[in-house]
Amino acid sequence: MLNVGILGMGSYVPENVITNVDMEKKIDTSDEWIKTRTGIEERRFASEHHDTSHMSYLAAKDALEMANILPEELDLIVVATVTPDRPFPSVSAVIQDQLGAKKAAAMDISAACSGFMYGMITAKQFIQSGDYKYVLVVGAEKLSKLINWDDRNTAVLFGDGAGAAVLGPVSKDKGILAFELGADGGGCEHITQEGPHLTMNGREVFKFAVRQMGESALSVIEKAGLTKEDVDYLVPHQANIRIMEASRQRLDLPEEKMAKSVHKYGNTSAASIPMTLVDELKNGKIKDGDIVVLVGFGAGLTWGSVVLRWGR
Repeated sequence: MLNVGILGMGSYVPENVITNVDMEKKIDTSDEWIKTRTGIEERRFASEHHDTSHMSYLAAKDALEMANILPEELDLIVVATVTPDRPFPSVSAVIQDQLGAKKAAAMDISAACSGFMYGMITAKQFIQSGDYKYVLVVGAEKLSKLINWDDRNTAVLFGDGAGAAVLGPVSKDKGILAFELGADGGGCEHITQEGPHLTMNGREVFKFAVRQMGESALSVIEKAGLTKEDVDYLVPHQANIRIMEASRQRLDLPEEKMAKSVHKYGNTSAASIPMTLVDELKNGKIKDGDIVVLVGFGAGLTWGSVVLRWGR
């Protein structure tokens, strides 16, 4: 069976840095309170004139360049987001035009913080079937436009950004080895959008995430025919350092084998995992042949995990 993997990646991080000290000026909170409970030190907010499609386009351009793939070669564009520019047209259609990807189909998917994994596996199925060769998957969010500044528990958590990956055929020992996608709609009210704002039942989401992230990571490793000892690097959704640490401990991984960007970017939902992957690639933390586990959870409630052997 055809192996599918990541050929190239790119990201876009807004220039506007909002520190915890900046947050202290807006709401009743403190740098120490935020860092202790979440691990977040700062986040990025996109400008008023730069929406999700703008960030998606810039991340996509870098991913195509790294993959050495022309936009005209793309067969499909999948954008994972819960903060599109507008209900329709899709973000994917907008960037299809901007990129000049004339033959690519385009669709958005909504799985919140699990969105990038849902997008990756959607791409995998199209490529593995032989119908498509190259698929662009983008995770992008402008969560700053959903922040409720009267709710100090959620206002400090979220940031903006985009990450993108070009998926395509890779050599037989590389690429996606196993995946797990899941949902529990019974918890849909725990993270939702009410009117213009995001609302969250932090206690329930924390309990769900601590349990589900660890279980899903272990499950997908077993599906791949691997053990915890085979894992070289864990890239969890960057929501909360305590949730991330719980996942790392379930896998018995040393601290240096878990990616961390939550302190820089906060929770960027569907953009979280690809943005973090790009940072770790630039830092030389992920190397050719490494076994990498991606795992996330989000509104829905949804979850997703992927094991891949890095490289082409």
